[in-house]
Amino acid sequence: MRVLRSILSVAAAAALAGCALKSPPARDELAKESLPNLKVPAGWAAQSGPSSVVGDRWLATFNDPQLDALVQEALAYNPDLQVAAARVEQAAAYVKVAGALLYPQVNLLARGGGKMSGDSSGLEGVGVFLNWELDLWGRIRAGQEAAKTQYGSAELDAEYARQSIAALVAKSWFLATEARLQKAIAEDMVAASARQVGFAQDRLRVGNGDEYDVTLAQASLATYQDSVRNLDLAYQQSLRALEALAGRYPAAAVNVPAQLAAMPGPVPVGMPSELLERRPDVAAAERRVAAAFYRVEKAKAARLPRISLTAAVTSVSSELFVLKQQDNPVWSAGASLLAPIFLGGRLQAQVEVRTAEQKQAVAEYGRVGARAFGEVENALAAGFTLEEREALLKRAMAENGRALELANIRYRVGSGDLRAVQQQSLALYAARTALLRVQSERLVQRVNLYLALGGGFDERPAALRAGEPPAAGESGPRP
Repeated sequence: MRVLRSILSVAAAAALAGCALKSPPARDELAKESLPNLKVPAGWAAQSGPSSVVGDRWLATFNDPQLDALVQEALAYNPDLQVAAARVEQAAAYVKVAGALLYPQVNLLARGGGKMSGDSSGLEGVGVFLNWELDLWGRIRAGQEAAKTQYGSAELDAEYARQSIAALVAKSWFLATEARLQKAIAEDMVAASARQVGFAQDRLRVGNGDEYDVTLAQASLATYQDSVRNLDLAYQQSLRALEALAGRYPAAAVNVPAQLAAMPGPVPVGMPSELLERRPDVAAAERRVAAAFYRVEKAKAARLPRISLTAAVTSVSSELFVLKQQDNPVWSAGASLLAPIFLGGRLQAQVEVRTAEQKQAVAEYGRVGARAFGEVENALAAGFTLEEREALLKRAMAENGRALELANIRYRVGSGDLRAVQQQSLALYAARTALLRVQSERLVQRVNLYLALGGGFDERPAALRAGEPPAAGESGPRP
């Protein structure tokens, strides 16, 4: 046993003295390689809010407990998030599998005496076999690091999926509220058209009108009634979309508010240079580059010899064969060397495959990063344009409302016709619907901005934000 202990001591020293792993490219180096033509400015090009640190808990800025509850329900039951959670658990298990190869592998082999003829039995024995590959070139450690970084990527992807689902629920909530309000505006127009029909019929009855005005008013009423039916369908579909996000049966039974949420105040947007490290999807792409890097290192190390230590303790007996007298049980210890000589270029080809995968991961990082900058700039520009449009449309709606009052007065006193009233009614209807559309879109773009900036909708643990693998015996966090 002293010999075995000496061998294991030497093996441990050799393993510790093995070559250190190279580090994957740093974020700055990776950004230069993947985005060579993109120069990050000191500030956002579009008009923006305060440049202070981007904060979390943006969902609370809308002050809507119903929306908060629906988001939490979607996080618990949304099918897409269940898929993301399973991927995190799978990646965590791969980390354990890769790390297990760093330790000695011990197996037990036992054999009972099989019947050969009569009552005689064959060999019987038990053996414990140990094999420990010395990771001198870092092949196993590179595989473990690849699994760890892949786990970090999966966890960050799951976090971004959580943020995306929360944002999608919020946007769908605002759009469903808008659909309800658009339907209410159409119903107001139906009521106004019905009054016009009645007034045209009264004028015809007293001899001040004609059948043409009555027919025109009735046609206008039918048009607005059709709009109500169409908007009611859009409203029902928006409710079903919300229920599907929450994992409910799409029965269009969810209740949305009768008015849109108030627009929150200015958003701290941070600096453009901070975006690539703050957004979970960009950080996930960065970890995929690191995982691809370690797979390249693993493939390179696979071309080198593998040295393993072996040990065994066996005990064998037989009633059929006469075995040579010797100590029983028997132990043995040794070492093995496996060096690739000629494999038809397979190992080099594997290096080339992994290198190409790394290039692909770098290009994907650049694509995700460029998309992130574009999403922030688009959301900022849209937000400020919509704010200006809202002010203009409020003025247009007020002027159209006053013009409709005047058109009605002219029609009642006989100095105007019904067509002018209907045209002005259409103008007012268009202004009201356009204003509501802009107000809803402002809320949607605010959510897009929160998501694009990488701010969380809730408080997230620091370990989850870091994307580190769980400790041994623990499972990965569920989205």
